[in-house]
Amino acid sequence: MNLIVKKQQISPNVTRLDVVAPRISQIRQPGQFIIVRAKENSERIPLTIADANPVCETITLVIQSVGRSTKELVSMNVGEFILDIVGPLGKPTELIKSGTAVCVGGGVGTAVVYPIACGLKSNGVKIISVIGGRSKEWVIFEEELSKLGEVVVCTDDGSYGKKGFVTEAIKELIEHGGIDIVYAVGPVPMMRAIAELTRGPKIKTIVSLNPIMVDGTGMCGGCRVKVGGKNKFACVDGPEFDGHLVDFNLLMDRLTTYRPYEQEALESHEEECKIGLGKSNPA
Repeated sequence: MNLIVKKQQISPNVTRLDVVAPRISQIRQPGQFIIVRAKENSERIPLTIADANPVCETITLVIQSVGRSTKELVSMNVGEFILDIVGPLGKPTELIKSGTAVCVGGGVGTAVVYPIACGLKSNGVKIISVIGGRSKEWVIFEEELSKLGEVVVCTDDGSYGKKGFVTEAIKELIEHGGIDIVYAVGPVPMMRAIAELTRGPKIKTIVSLNPIMVDGTGMCGGCRVKVGGKNKFACVDGPEFDGHLVDFNLLMDRLTTYRPYEQEALESHEEECKIGLGKSNPA
């Protein structure tokens, strides 16, 4: 089992967990992910490896708490053990060797794009990071990315950085020219919008897809996506693909397929928590 050694709340619903995982910390590469099962009867969920410390033998997980499984995971504390961590899985990011790369992160996607930016920096690539959040408290990994290059922050309400979506900042950068590639990670509508912006000027754009995933080995077919008119499995063929070839409409349809069941599971979990709280704190 994998010991939690650090826990930090980094935005209103995003938690960082540093977990002991000796082998994974040694061999993981940018873009790869793991499959996590918190407890015996927990759901298996994919999480990107946001960072790793081979010396301490730990990996960093950044988790957005939105459903039953993620809420269960972030409720765990330092000193507790995560039952299963399998990985690293997926293909590593194809990193350019020179030039200028724009790394775009929306919300928790900023944590996913961070290891990509680190890998690019180690290749000598110039990094411009564009990151966004609803407001200042939702912006994450700004400090970490600022050590790698210029960072442009966008907030929906204008409470910090530029007011508006990250797409507005991308438009400005495209107009200035000199961009060799864009790496974008975030909500599907954001990645689709960025891919459309870069399509005209033919700037290669890599997106990280987040379809439903179960086993992480290509056996279940749950993470099927269509890229360039062909079926691909995000767990073994990705999770990163050419954004200009991704069928985003199909991806969004598949992401909503199990929405009612996810809501039911969340409500059940919340009720269980209330019952547990009532038992531990009798009136």
